[in-house]
Amino acid sequence: MFIYNVTVNIASDVTTQWVAWMKEIHMPDVMKTGCFIDCQLLKVLYVNDEGNTYSAQYKFLEMTDIERYQKEFAPALQQEHTLKFKDKYSAFRTLLQVI
Repeated sequence: MFIYNVTVNIASDVTTQWVAWMKEIHMPDVMKTGCFIDCQLLKVLYVNDEGNTYSAQYKFLEMTDIERYQKEFAPALQQEHTLKFKDKYSAFRTLLQVI
């Protein structure tokens, strides 16, 4: 099993709006792609960055699942996030393998 992890630092003034949007709209839209089997949103604690840091994690079974997601779905979903939250966030993505 694998995890596609998206770590996002979001500005404090839009954190409540961002969390609601992630839980109610974005993460369900990602799950509708059929590329993932589960997801969760976690708050990263004890970070000295400005704003608030979160980890959105999506579990998948095969590397072909993430390849399909990145090719067919990620550009549009990431663009939607960028348009909605513009200069209010920074993000990085990692792939993890469950051992």
